[in-house]
Amino acid sequence: QRVAIARAIAARPPMILADEPTGNLDTRVGAEVMKTLRELNAEGHTVILITHDGDIAALASRRVKLQDGKIIEDTGAAS
Repeated sequence: QRVAIARAIAARPPMILADEPTGNLDTRVGAEVMKTLRELNAEGHTVILITHDGDIAALASRRVKLQDGKIIEDTGAAS
């Protein structure tokens, strides 16, 4: 999984879709992945992250929560 993540971000794409990027990683490596994704976002890359982990979701500048295919919460865009 780490190799797939590294390959995906190596080209510095304008948008990154990360589906459970920390799901199979230990805590330390997961934190490193999240740090990298946050840095890329700060540089202007769009990062769309899908997770069931509330701690990971809490790191996002914007959160959209879905239930039964409907948006039930949207924290709005970061200012």
